[in-house]
Amino acid sequence: MFWYHAKTKHSYNSVRMYPNRLEWENQPSVYKQYPPEYARTPLNTEHEEDMFLYYIAGINAKKRYPSGEYYLRMNPSAGALYPNELYVQIRGVEGREDGIYHFEVSSSSLVLLHRLVENEGIEPFLGYRTPMRGYLFVISSLYYRSSWKYKNRAFRYCLLDAGHLLGGIEAAALLKPHAATMLYDIDRGALSRLFGFDEREWFTAAASVAVPMRNANVEPACFSLPTVDGTGTFETNRLIEQAYEESASLQSCRRENRAPRFGYDKSKLQETIFARRSQRAFSVEAITKGQFNYLMEILSQPVLSDCDERVNVYVVVNRVLDMPLGLYCDGAYLKHGDFSHKAGYLSLEQYNLSTQGALAFFLTSNGENYQALYQKAGIIGHRLYIAANYLGLGCSGIGAYYDDEVNSFVGNEEMVLYALAIGK
Repeated sequence: MFWYHAKTKHSYNSVRMYPNRLEWENQPSVYKQYPPEYARTPLNTEHEEDMFLYYIAGINAKKRYPSGEYYLRMNPSAGALYPNELYVQIRGVEGREDGIYHFEVSSSSLVLLHRLVENEGIEPFLGYRTPMRGYLFVISSLYYRSSWKYKNRAFRYCLLDAGHLLGGIEAAALLKPHAATMLYDIDRGALSRLFGFDEREWFTAAASVAVPMRNANVEPACFSLPTVDGTGTFETNRLIEQAYEESASLQSCRRENRAPRFGYDKSKLQETIFARRSQRAFSVEAITKGQFNYLMEILSQPVLSDCDERVNVYVVVNRVLDMPLGLYCDGAYLKHGDFSHKAGYLSLEQYNLSTQGALAFFLTSNGENYQALYQKAGIIGHRLYIAANYLGLGCSGIGAYYDDEVNSFVGNEEMVLYALAIGK
């Protein structure tokens, strides 16, 4: 087990002995903005290629609270803190200048950071030898957006949320001819230097929705960008920095070359992506066995990736018509009984979610590559969101749980990565 994961476990006592006390005056910004002299192109929702990008990370809701207005995005995020930024290289796409862009969420615009010249690009940093036509995405984390609230555990949330962004890319790519490939074997250090990052921002993953253009070599892009503060305030967390540094190098990666197969209707999928929400409570109603089987079929699909780690998915069946109550994993029936109250307790006593929901999920892994396996958990979580919402059900991701007690319940000693609840 990765030492950082072991050191950031929650327990019944720890959450009471060390409660989070928020310093509202130091709350970081959730938006990164490059200087105004960088050209911006607002995304046009009538343009198919622009909507493809908007479906990944655009704003889809606004909520008002006494403390102010909050804008929610296509991708879920713990505490709506959005600790990740999205960059994209676009090449050979009709109506778009070949270049490297930042997705500026606050203005729903693409900010042109660098115009590509022939036979140069970020491909070499992602393991490609030839120019790629289409989209190459790179995801970064600004950990203080999350550590401001979640302290040492924030690196977990950065990776989960990055996984949800990758899941958003996968979902949006279903509207295009080519599937999304997740890339973890990337040159993080060289990319960070190229983009002018300081110690406050790091790359964690990339994704390709692109195809080789021709049998020609591509040279690494070379440009200079200013270091842009994406938080407005910052406090160093050496534990998180060390965890990132020590998990950046990959070990014994296994490629997954099989593409997932989903049977979504395109129009309904578009509506689902745009309307995705996190459920805050459930109505204690049952779902059908057909809906359960549909969700399990979605989760059984491979994740196209250059570094695939096994993630085990345990599901507590609370209320499914014509199915025995209990704990399941990979289709196997492990324990019989009504564990709805137990699932709520394990999810940091969020009974309104894991107890009232029809299903409660716990994701675990004993893989070696921490960044890759954690982000895969986020991808699986995003698949559950999309599939549940597609069926007219609600979904809620839960990043806080009693780690060791979850292990005891499911019967393993693996790292517990994520919990989710689904219901009506």
